[in-house]
Amino acid sequence: MTERPLLVIAAGGTGGHMFPAQALAEAMLRRGWRVKLSTDVRGSRYTSGFPRSVKIQKVASATFARGGVFAKLAVPFRILSGILSTVMQFRRDRPLAVVGFGGYPSIPAIGAAWLMKLPRMIQEQNGILGRVNTQFARRVHTIACGTWPTDLPVGVEGTHTGNPVRAAVLEYAGSKYIAPGNFPISILVIGGSQGARILSDTVPSSIAALPDRLLNHIRVSHQARNEDLDRVTAFYASIGIRAEVKPFFQDVPKRMSEAQLIISRAGASSVADISVIGRPSVLIPYAAATADHQTANARGLVDAGAAVLIPEKKLSVDVLTEQIVTILCDPDGAMQMALAALSTGKPDATDALVTLVEQLADKEA
Repeated sequence: MTERPLLVIAAGGTGGHMFPAQALAEAMLRRGWRVKLSTDVRGSRYTSGFPRSVKIQKVASATFARGGVFAKLAVPFRILSGILSTVMQFRRDRPLAVVGFGGYPSIPAIGAAWLMKLPRMIQEQNGILGRVNTQFARRVHTIACGTWPTDLPVGVEGTHTGNPVRAAVLEYAGSKYIAPGNFPISILVIGGSQGARILSDTVPSSIAALPDRLLNHIRVSHQARNEDLDRVTAFYASIGIRAEVKPFFQDVPKRMSEAQLIISRAGASSVADISVIGRPSVLIPYAAATADHQTANARGLVDAGAAVLIPEKKLSVDVLTEQIVTILCDPDGAMQMALAALSTGKPDATDALVTLVEQLADKEA
């Protein structure tokens, strides 16, 4: 009996990398492949949603972005150790294809695939390549682009696939939007897999400033950092708002489908989920994101009229309150925003990525 082909997926330890990686893993398993996920210790904390049959391999990696002088000096040695150990793993169980989703933990697998001349590709979620994907852009066979257009190095071409979304998101794809009215109105506040301090500082006060005709109907799901949970929860309680405040919601797609408005960072996965489910949004790009890539991510929704973009430097309680009122007091306009969001979605992004992986694997077969 011929052993099933092996796909190795490599991804860093954030939801932005892990969610599309999970979507590809789910799809490739359905097509009869074996799947291994290569990540580091930090990344392994974000793997609870992966199918149980995906083998998690923790490898040594590191980033220059954290730690002191000695930690930074050790980075090249940790990365080299991770690459060499991955080469040994690949020799024991040779993958038919290797796909990197970015982040420093993806370096060992993509680096090993390059050394061994294995079929390899990267998937870039954002409109601007991340640091690791930039380094590998000329060393892979294919670049799958989640946001279009994607700013690529001169002479490098990419294929627009869209960003894969998890099966849990596809379950709610295009779900009916209930425009705001004189009944409970749900607002979902998400700030990426780590939450966002600035949203916890601004959103509750902005909601408190809403006119009574809205405030009396509002309920909130708010993702906040652990250190902000108590104060955010207490604030909502003090103004009589029914709110659920957690560091992470396992059922974000369901909450998104029930929301009349989403207030969010503009991470690639969040933008993809909003587009596939189809909801009005206020997007506040993370100002410190590399090359301001979150603003690039938001471009499609904003240009379609599906989202309002507020740069961090312009974010205030008054500005955000005004936008919330504008959307929630105009049911027809909110409905049009929801439909516009759907028009930008690519629910078939995972299928497009699967096709690229299978074409890539033909180079090895």
